[in-house]
Amino acid sequence: MDIKKISRIFGKVNISRFNTRSFFVIPNLLTLVRIILMIPFSLEMLNENYGKSLKILFLSGLTDVFDGFFARLLKQETKFGKIFDPIADKVTLISIMVLVGIKFKKIVPFIILLVSKECLMLMVGALMIRKYRNTIKAKWYGKLSTAFFYVSIFIIISIKALWNVENEFFINILMWVTSLLMLHALIRYSIELIFIVHSKRPRIEC
Repeated sequence: MDIKKISRIFGKVNISRFNTRSFFVIPNLLTLVRIILMIPFSLEMLNENYGKSLKILFLSGLTDVFDGFFARLLKQETKFGKIFDPIADKVTLISIMVLVGIKFKKIVPFIILLVSKECLMLMVGALMIRKYRNTIKAKWYGKLSTAFFYVSIFIIISIKALWNVENEFFINILMWVTSLLMLHALIRYSIELIFIVHSKRPRIEC
């Protein structure tokens, strides 16, 4: 089945305000699944079932990859989706950070820093949505820091699941690099935000 046929089956969605049709499209449903997956992930982490936690984390990552892919493939990019996706990303990140901090107490200082950064960006994003009805588009430095965070957490949990080992030195290196990348992203986003506010743009391109 070619792309044109797929598009005709699922329909094209490109509407400016929320309604049931703008929500119940494949990309948004995948984003919703990403949030829901945090429930079993939390339960498995708290019960120290690290193998199952890894599988859920991997599945969550796949939904993050494929929601954007299907949005472009099926031409189902909606303004609601552009707002919903980054919110889901922040909720997922914060949930993972908190759970990892609970089970790996030696990295709690890093987790506090990372959660504070994500909460700050979530609040700023909410204010931008309220004022501009849109959000700042994700940049390469933000995607890089998020990707490295996921890789780091996946490695940390994998080592714990396979060998029941917590290598403090190795974990600290991963978390230091993650923290520096996320702080760099925060600074770059802050500069962009200052520029937007200073220029008094009526809307933000997304």
